[in-house]
Amino acid sequence: MRILDLLCIVLAVSGAYTLRFGSNDDAALRGQITEFSYVTVSLLLIIAWWSALEYTGSRDTKFIGTGIEEYRRVTATSLWLFGAVAVFSYVFQLQTARGYVAVALPLGVLFLVTSRWVQRKALQKTRKEGLNLHRVLLIGASSSVDHLNSKLEQHIISGYKPVAAVLTDSGAIRGELPALHGLPTVELVLDAIDRSGADTVAISSGAELDPTFLRHLGWALSAREVGMIMAPALTDVSGPRIHMQPVAGLPLIHVTTPKLEGVKAFAKRIFDIAVASCILLVLAIPMAIVALLVRLDSPGPALFFQERVGKRGKPFKMIKFRSMRTDAEAQLINLQDQSEGNGVLFKMKKDPRVTRMGSWIRRFSIDELPQLFNVLNGTMSLVGPRPPLPREVALYDNFAHRRLLVKPGITGLWQVSGRSDLSWDESIRLDLYYVENWSLAQDLLILFRTAKAVFGKDGAY
Repeated sequence: MRILDLLCIVLAVSGAYTLRFGSNDDAALRGQITEFSYVTVSLLLIIAWWSALEYTGSRDTKFIGTGIEEYRRVTATSLWLFGAVAVFSYVFQLQTARGYVAVALPLGVLFLVTSRWVQRKALQKTRKEGLNLHRVLLIGASSSVDHLNSKLEQHIISGYKPVAAVLTDSGAIRGELPALHGLPTVELVLDAIDRSGADTVAISSGAELDPTFLRHLGWALSAREVGMIMAPALTDVSGPRIHMQPVAGLPLIHVTTPKLEGVKAFAKRIFDIAVASCILLVLAIPMAIVALLVRLDSPGPALFFQERVGKRGKPFKMIKFRSMRTDAEAQLINLQDQSEGNGVLFKMKKDPRVTRMGSWIRRFSIDELPQLFNVLNGTMSLVGPRPPLPREVALYDNFAHRRLLVKPGITGLWQVSGRSDLSWDESIRLDLYYVENWSLAQDLLILFRTAKAVFGKDGAY
């Protein structure tokens, strides 16, 4: 990673120098006292940029291959560095060529982020093959250890492979994970590490462990260079919501709930209107052609209006290109027993009500494009929970109703995580995760991932 970072920076700075000065050897940065060649400036910038990435922890193994924190640190470090260059130039009245900086910064960030993305995909591929994994010893109550074990196994690309467990109660865990029972001692944990070859210890919730024991265990693990992780009973909580504050020697974890109101709601609304308007302007003619093809393919209107439930339970008419025969709703009763959905949502991979044109536009989610008009009139958002039918809302429990706190979206976590192949509980969990952890950065990431999901085959029927 260090070598590739250096290569990216050299390419960006060299590209900026070539584009700004060409082959002029006398290009210089002139100040009041001295004169520096831009070649020297470029060398200093390369060294400073590469060192800043190291100093700010962008290569920290805790962030490599997981989440967007790695990309955020790379971008933030680059912006801070060029901000410092601007301040330095101002203080010493150095006439820095703006074209040079304007090319080097975005080019460098683009190269670095792309390089990290490629490395991340390569790392995740090796982890799926069982390589580059931390071997983890789990400690805690059986139910908590079982939950943590299943989550780590499901998300193996994070780099943690449970290899053994020490259970503080007499319960059992699923799978074939070797487990010891009893109140753990430092000697017992170290023996389990020797037997399993673990390089990391994860302590889950539910274990009534003495603070003195945890301190002594931490010392013993540090001496062996074995990592120690505390896994609290928090699920579906994203990183930006968690803040650690030391109080009287206690690491208190603060969990905040983002509220989509005020400036944030205004920013999301402006973003929705701007993006939806641009898409409609670009796709106006193709959408008109699709509407004509729908009309020619089967009798009936080109658009289909269906009642859905929006923000705070308010019903609205969702617009789609018609992909079924006009009597589709009447035929639904006779097809209920053939549903291949998740028990609540009716889905059939080969639904006889779907027209020839409808099958094609569903395949690429083209039938959902008219929902951009729902975005413009404020009943939907570009990104949000899946817009539910009234009969689905009738089955909600108290917790599922929280998904109605925000506007439904044309796309969302459900769209990029399996679509129709998701179970009902998983669909609700993803929607609640979005509501609880909303951010504009997450919306942008979901929109980016939507393109891949649309052109993929999984869950599209």
